[in-house]
Amino acid sequence: MNQYNMKNNFLRKILGGISFTSALFIFQACYGTPQDFGMDLLIEGQVKSKTSGLPIDGIKVSIANNMQYSYTNEDGKFSLYTEMTDNITLSFEDIDLTENGIFIKKDTLLTNYDKPIFLDIELTEE
Repeated sequence: MNQYNMKNNFLRKILGGISFTSALFIFQACYGTPQDFGMDLLIEGQVKSKTSGLPIDGIKVSIANNMQYSYTNEDGKFSLYTEMTDNITLSFEDIDLTENGIFIKKDTLLTNYDKPIFLDIELTEE
């Protein structure tokens, strides 16, 4: 094989690899990455004041020992996905201080659940 054919063959392999990688990237961009369907749990709910019964905006809802969290909206509603495990501890924490009143942090332990979960949480004002 002469030097010209070796260079040409090498370039063909490089361009082929780049083309294949580009095709995989485009596929992932269009269709996303594979998910572990059936292994995620949707947790939704609403957080209200125990005293007034009104929804509370800006409460941080987090999963203990996990980096996942969400915030309640103006209707007091939240939603997040997490990995399905035997026990899940959710924390409800007022992080905006006095904007909507001051509420005491509350932890809730979820066990023996079916999916999806909807929680009605009441927080006590400080």
